[in-house]
Amino acid sequence: MFHKILVALDTSTSGKSVFEEALALAKALGANLTLLHVLSQQEEGSPDISLLSSPEYYVGLGMSTEILKYSAAQWEEFVNRGLEMLRSLADKATAAGVSCELTQKLGSPGRTICEFASHGGFDLIVIGRRGRSGLSELFLGSVSNYVLHHASCSVLTVRHPVTASKSEAAQAEVAPSI
Repeated sequence: MFHKILVALDTSTSGKSVFEEALALAKALGANLTLLHVLSQQEEGSPDISLLSSPEYYVGLGMSTEILKYSAAQWEEFVNRGLEMLRSLADKATAAGVSCELTQKLGSPGRTICEFASHGGFDLIVIGRRGRSGLSELFLGSVSNYVLHHASCSVLTVRHPVTASKSEAAQAEVAPSI
C-alpha cells in the first residue's frame, strides 16, 4: 500500500508528533521514510533573510556589513538547527529498524513539499496541522491545506494536540455524561 512515506517537518513542537505517527506507520507497513524540512521565512523562529538576497544593494545604501554578517550567521544557525533535528529523528528511525533518508530544501513550504513528493514518487505525505482557521488561516495560510489540495499522492495530517483551558476542563468534568 504505502512504501515510500514523505514526512514534512518543521522545528515546532508538533514536529515530534508528526514524526512519531509516521514512524509507527512505516514500522507497521515496512515502508521507507524520507524526512523533509523546508527552510522558509514562514516557519516560526526563522530569521529575516531579505538582507541576504542582494547584500550589494544594502551595502550601497550605507548599511553596515556587520548587520549583513549577523543576518547571515542567524540564517546559518537556522539551517543547522533544521539539519540537527532531521539527523536526530533519522537516527531514531534507523534505531527502530526503519530505513530513513533526510533532506532540507529552501522554498515555499506547501509547493516544495508537493513538488518533492511528486518528483520522488512518494505514496504518502505525513504532515502536521496546527488547526488555524478564520483570519489566522487567511493571512498566514495553511501549509497542510495547500498540500491536501495539491499533492499528487495521499496525505495524512496529524493534528497537533490541543490542550483545553482550565475552565473547559472543569466544565467537562462537571458535565453529566449521556
